[in-house]
Amino acid sequence: MAVFPADRALQLLLEQQLLVKAETDIEEGWVRIRKQEELLDYLHAGGHDTRQAERLIEVLKETLVEWERHRGLIQQRINFLEQDVGPTPRTRN
Repeated sequence: MAVFPADRALQLLLEQQLLVKAETDIEEGWVRIRKQEELLDYLHAGGHDTRQAERLIEVLKETLVEWERHRGLIQQRINFLEQDVGPTPRTRN
């Protein structure tokens, strides 16, 4: 099945939009982690059991690693599509 240039251009545009969303999600994820770490410090200073809070931060960081990996895959797809279509201006939504 042939893939037409217009289809590739549309795929490229969609991948670029996904990349913008992935980058935003990652930035927001790091903000959440910093807030959770501040809460952890507060709990720790108050003498509370922090095991669950520590585990939550670990899970959030593991999730961000996967989001960053996914962002890399999106970027690889964009690079592949740009070889056929050529670069297009990136837009922010």
